[in-house]
Amino acid sequence: MKTSEIRELSIKEIEERIENEKNFLFRQRLNHAISPLDNPLKLRESRRNIARLNTILNQKISESKQANQE
Repeated sequence: MKTSEIRELSIKEIEERIENEKNFLFRQRLNHAISPLDNPLKLRESRRNIARLNTILNQKISESKQANQE
């Protein structure tokens, strides 16, 4: 998921995507513990997507707070 795509989403949609990505990462880690994944780099990609989503979410929240204060 590209940063530009994430920026177009609303705060609610980003929160939902974070939840979905966390659930996916959890399932992948369990599967990887039982038997090796075909592509273990998916774990790294998922962690980075979560971080990217959280970063943009925090930016949007701080922007909305600043807009409310003005």
